[in-house]
Amino acid sequence: MIRNTQVLLAKRPLGEPGDDCFQMQETEIPELADNQILIRVCWLSLDPYMRGRMNDVKSYAAPTAIGDIMTGESAGIVIKSRSPKFAVGDRVAAHMGWQTHIVANADDPRIMKVDLANGTLSAHLGVVGMPGRTAYFGLTEVGKPRAGETLVVAAASGAVGSAVGQIVKIKGLRVVGIAGGHKKCRYVKEELKFDACIDYKAGNLAAELTAACPKGIDIYFENVGGAVTQAVAPLLNPGARVPICGYVSNYNDADISKAVTPFHILGALANPPEHRFFVVTEWRDRWVEATRLLGGWVSDGKLKYKESIGVGIENAPEYFRGMLKGKNFGKQLIKIADED
Repeated sequence: MIRNTQVLLAKRPLGEPGDDCFQMQETEIPELADNQILIRVCWLSLDPYMRGRMNDVKSYAAPTAIGDIMTGESAGIVIKSRSPKFAVGDRVAAHMGWQTHIVANADDPRIMKVDLANGTLSAHLGVVGMPGRTAYFGLTEVGKPRAGETLVVAAASGAVGSAVGQIVKIKGLRVVGIAGGHKKCRYVKEELKFDACIDYKAGNLAAELTAACPKGIDIYFENVGGAVTQAVAPLLNPGARVPICGYVSNYNDADISKAVTPFHILGALANPPEHRFFVVTEWRDRWVEATRLLGGWVSDGKLKYKESIGVGIENAPEYFRGMLKGKNFGKQLIKIADED
């Protein structure tokens, strides 16, 4: 009998989520009903938005309930099928939480078949998956880039930020990244070919950003918030656009409802830029299109990526905390099982 290991939300965190916020549970997997599939998870994605779902606050999505499986996306292989839509061996991505096996209805919209022609299975949780699509749609639909403009992106070595910067280079813009530490900044500038990258940990963010953006900033792709947004705000040009993907610097605040968010910082400017929060599901009907486009850029060497891999679902909470502090280098994944 195959058994499933799940990670549940045991309590709501106050600040950083400790081990007591998570509960490991092992369950037996039931026999499949008609139109169901069983997925063996190989890769689990860890993403900043998951921290917000742990809070009981009003947001764009309902919070995770106490006792429910931690929200999240994974990628794996169909190992049993009672549906003509899926065959044993099919690769899939599933937004069904932190668990080692998934029983799903074949027509569940949270299940997406993976075409390995667009990239590896793990890449479908990163550069050609949700983070890559987030970068693409947030940039093109909200940022509306025009050749010759200057874009600044925070968390530039991360899964979303690194894709944003490389896509705008493809589109003919100048791009300045902000990242934490010399190693990450060197990767962003030398490997990803950003025009500049500023180490926010070095203590000279405002001055270095001003020097790197002599013509101001036309687009700021927001991932971080806090001091980074405060440094960017005075440099925004008239007509600037700010796609707000997230603001991870506030996610571990004891009371995020009292946080000074990018909306407060940008709204306080004499001439606030065009800015809004967005989620990638706004363009769900175009996901396949975007994945193919991103996969083509990866194949052509125009879109590079890095993965930070932990091993074992039992270690997911520790890697999750590290990811929220920026300890990961690239897309944070947990390897659950081999793909063969």
